[in-house]
Amino acid sequence: MAIAHPQTRQFESFVRNLSYARKMVRAGQALEVLSPKGIDTADFYRAAWVQSIAALEHWVQEEVLRRVAEEAAKDDPDMPRKLRDYPLPLHCVEQVQRGDTTTAEVVAERVRQDIARQTLQNPDAIAKVMALVTDVKVWREGAKWVNRWNQYRTSYDEKRLRGQYVLLLRRRNQIAHDADLIDGDLKQRRPIGEPDVTDALNWIERIALALAYALEGDASKPPAHPIPAPALTENSEAQVEINQASTE
Repeated sequence: MAIAHPQTRQFESFVRNLSYARKMVRAGQALEVLSPKGIDTADFYRAAWVQSIAALEHWVQEEVLRRVAEEAAKDDPDMPRKLRDYPLPLHCVEQVQRGDTTTAEVVAERVRQDIARQTLQNPDAIAKVMALVTDVKVWREGAKWVNRWNQYRTSYDEKRLRGQYVLLLRRRNQIAHDADLIDGDLKQRRPIGEPDVTDALNWIERIALALAYALEGDASKPPAHPIPAPALTENSEAQVEINQASTE
């Protein structure tokens, strides 16, 4: 059963980008049956893995920018601490004083420029940028949501959820930076199959949802609408780890 998705353009874009990755998986499956000469059908699975991570990173960036613009426009003293203390260059302050722009517009643009220079390729980077729009520890709160969706049959905490994402990132980096070649070998690549990448894509979606819900509120409080529990057990994480270990 699917978890209710946030109804924002940013998350809809994430879902659309993730669907591209799923289409790559289906294309790989179709070609695998045909066994065409000269084509490594596993490359479709590798491309899907890379695409899914890119989809999550893009969503994090766009979601933070949306929320920064909203928070800055409110001019609320209760805005998140990191955003309240966000430094602005003097020339930006002068632009506001001259009436050339507004404080909200200047802050949103400065954050956009700063984020564009960053990479969101690890849990710490994601937590840092999300701290601009929430004082909540997003990975810790996200882990609570994962457990809640699974009716507490799982026992994720911040460390385990971060670790799950690191495993996915590690394989993405092997694909993107090392051509997925086995260490010390210039020809042979690490094996990858449809079950591996499908499980990875499901985890990417689950992590994005957990972070999105963490931005919205406390997992210990009843949600406004019932949330159906997705299919996830402790064995699901173990299988990802087994698959990852088998490729290293």
